[in-house]
Amino acid sequence: MKNALGLTSRGPLLFVALAIAVLLIALAIVEAIGGQARPEPAPWAEYLKSMEDALAAGDARAADWLLRQAHWVALGSRRWEGMLEVGDAAVRAGNVTAARTAYLTAAYRARRLRSFEGILAAVEAFAALGDREVAGQWLGVANELAKPNESARARVRAVAESLNGHALTSELER
Repeated sequence: MKNALGLTSRGPLLFVALAIAVLLIALAIVEAIGGQARPEPAPWAEYLKSMEDALAAGDARAADWLLRQAHWVALGSRRWEGMLEVGDAAVRAGNVTAARTAYLTAAYRARRLRSFEGILAAVEAFAALGDREVAGQWLGVANELAKPNESARARVRAVAESLNGHALTSELER
């Protein structure tokens, strides 16, 4: 059936249905974007929290098991941040070997991702362990990534000076 303008009576219904569909799609997009703004907790974080609880309770065996679980989950994430957190937790647990392994993994991942922040964090972690040689080697990698950015180069120089005076700083300027 056609109205005075020659339109069928289904025209307005079709228009309303289309408008509702567009509105629902727009709402879904807004919700998806808003959902990304809330970061999910790191998958290894629960293991590390449980490890801290086990350490506080004096259960070294459970703490070691939980540290290993966090290590495997962080390893599977392919992110440098997780390995750095696992390394820090290993230090708190007194497992320096596990900490070094985690920090090395974090450094290699950060280099692969060209993450200046990740490499610098690994440098500082190695320095805190007292491993100045490895810290110096990774500081060279950080320096290479920092070349196009003067403020990043200044940060590298500051870390180098804090590690062991001017010895690393003069090497970085070559």
